[in-house]
Amino acid sequence: MNRINLKRRGLMLVLSSPSGAGKTTLSRLLLASEPNLVMSVSVTTRPMRQGEIEGRDYYFISEAEFIKQRDGGSLLEHAKVFGNYYGTPSRAVNAALNSGRDVLFDIDWQGTQQLKASARDDLVSVFILPPSGGDLQNRLTARAQDSGEVVAGRMAKASNEMSHWPEYDYVVVNDELELAHQQLRAILAAERLKRERQTGLPEFVSKLLNDS
Repeated sequence: MNRINLKRRGLMLVLSSPSGAGKTTLSRLLLASEPNLVMSVSVTTRPMRQGEIEGRDYYFISEAEFIKQRDGGSLLEHAKVFGNYYGTPSRAVNAALNSGRDVLFDIDWQGTQQLKASARDDLVSVFILPPSGGDLQNRLTARAQDSGEVVAGRMAKASNEMSHWPEYDYVVVNDELELAHQQLRAILAAERLKRERQTGLPEFVSKLLNDS
């Protein structure tokens, strides 16, 4: 029996969390397990870190270029975080959604608010919480990517970031990584089945009625 694949519009899946709560690891797991999910690649003015690749992790641009893109209306959302600018180019995202592909965003609450204001029907937002404050600090320290001063700054900001959890559609506590991964996959599966996203339903149902 042939599988029925109804045409649908893609969705924007946003993962937000304080630094160290695991959203980057969860994003990689989702991308590996969901072939129809693609990562939104942001532009940023921060320096490239060791191991990062241009065009895969970020597009690294100057502040002048960022301001040009922002003021020209080519960014879906933008924010300034720890002294650096981040933003999401709109063209690639819209092309993916129109082709039925889902786009994963790793952005903070400021960017999520902007997406909610401009594209609420396409947005599915998830906030990732750590199991405890101590666990969050341990994760940040274990990464060994930032200085002690930066880690302290991230911990200080974490409380403000976590206070925005009620603004999200879903909340996942990342206590067990694989469980959190499966919960995110369940959210994605359910949201894909929403009637308004299945743009091929009217034609399919019409054919059903004509055949009956």
